[in-house]
Amino acid sequence: MTTSDIKLTGSSSEISPENPAPVIEAPRARTAKTPKATRGNFEMYGWLFMRLSGIVLVVLVIGHLLIQLVLDGGVSKVSFAFVAGRWASPFWQAWDLIMLWLAMLHGANGLRTVINDYAERDNTRFWLKMLLYAATIFTVLLGTLVIFTFDPNIR
Repeated sequence: MTTSDIKLTGSSSEISPENPAPVIEAPRARTAKTPKATRGNFEMYGWLFMRLSGIVLVVLVIGHLLIQLVLDGGVSKVSFAFVAGRWASPFWQAWDLIMLWLAMLHGANGLRTVINDYAERDNTRFWLKMLLYAATIFTVLLGTLVIFTFDPNIR
């Protein structure tokens, strides 16, 4: 259908059974390669998680920067002893753990969306996402292990 096929009559009140409104086709027709909508609500929950985790991350990161860099004297005071003193407190362990988990899951979800958008072949998409999931799980587990098993008495 082209613009020459549609006659504009001036107002929508002139549409009648003898003169029906034109049917406009969808901008993209489904093809054999178009994925079927089988994901259910997962994409909606992923979208919602990105918005909520982004808000919490902004608060955590800005709070972290203000406390570490402004109130505690800046980067020059950050040392092994400084970190050991911080992680002696369950509050700072929880702060850093929540920041680690949210940042990794937020970033992994964003990269998963990019992979879904730009990886054309199913096999490529699958292996890129498996690599992403493995790296995310490894980083989250290693970071969690470091936060909870940190020993300030290294010999």
